[in-house]
Amino acid sequence: MTATTPATTGHRIDRRVPAGRLIVYGVVLAVGLCLMFAPFLFPDVRAQEVAARICVFIVLVASYDLLIGYTGIVSFAHTMFFGLGAYGVAIALKTMGAGFDAILLGGSLGVIAALVLAVLIGLLSLRVKAIFFAMITLAAASAMMVLASQLSDFTGGEDGMTYSIPRFFSPANTLIEGSDGKAMRIFGVALNGRVALYYFVFLSSLILFLTMLRIVASPLGTVLEAIRENEMRAEAIGYRVVAYRTAIFCIAAVVAALAGVVRATWLRYTGPDVALSFDIMLDILLMVVIGGMGTMFGAVIGVVIMTLAQFYLKDLMAAGAATTADVPLIPDLLNPDRWLLWLGVVFILLVYFFPAGIAGTLMGKGGTK
Repeated sequence: MTATTPATTGHRIDRRVPAGRLIVYGVVLAVGLCLMFAPFLFPDVRAQEVAARICVFIVLVASYDLLIGYTGIVSFAHTMFFGLGAYGVAIALKTMGAGFDAILLGGSLGVIAALVLAVLIGLLSLRVKAIFFAMITLAAASAMMVLASQLSDFTGGEDGMTYSIPRFFSPANTLIEGSDGKAMRIFGVALNGRVALYYFVFLSSLILFLTMLRIVASPLGTVLEAIRENEMRAEAIGYRVVAYRTAIFCIAAVVAALAGVVRATWLRYTGPDVALSFDIMLDILLMVVIGGMGTMFGAVIGVVIMTLAQFYLKDLMAAGAATTADVPLIPDLLNPDRWLLWLGVVFILLVYFFPAGIAGTLMGKGGTK
């Protein structure tokens, strides 16, 4: 008798990538290319602010997904770590002046503070049940918000603080000089410090995102998923669950703080509303749910959809109301003041049609997640 093989028995191993995954990869690649060339594709100031915000929030949301999506940890303190990084840079630039040494020192101190707090919260609180841990993190975030408001001599209080950044990032700084003695232009965009500042944001965000992709693809990522699926079983086979949960909590805190450093450098302003607000935490949660928990690429999709809606939905509704001005009822429904209503409708539809998030649902169609 001859040995049977998959080919002779009619069975073949299907190595094709599921269509859903290809769609997600294609969308993420398109977003990445748009962000890479954003200064040349979208040269106006508002569009560049949107692009920079998307870069930073992809990192922030992906770092939160390390907790809630990959490990099953529900935390409301993520903006606290984000704010520590932002305030570290802001205070250093305000007191030391506009230099890269201030960004390095302030950013390092902010990251160290975030790491120390994450270790303390993790070791003291991660042994308790999920809902109690979530309440502890909420209390910690609220306390940090109060401190930022009360310590006005250091943080600027409710008004926050503005500061200068290194001249290298100034629009007056010429990166490459053209034949006319001014900054060289590519596709009509001057190669000045503003372009350098955007690519500082983009490259920093890209490095952090790729690092997180490497983490979830490593054996550590597999252990985290095992803890999420069945904590008791993971502990029974020898994994120190509290140690792993504390480690990933610290990693996520450090990444969030680094995202705060980048955001503060871009904005040249730091205050409770842009660094510590609970509204930011809600945005992060919505972005994770829209994109899909447990998928790094879901962070990209969720952030893009939510950010574009926040910045452009009102404009789109105003244009629709103007176009349908002669139609009864429609202009009133499309009143830009009702943009949150329509954002809620869009969110409900996305959750209904993509119960695991857009990336999660599409990538799950192939049978494996």
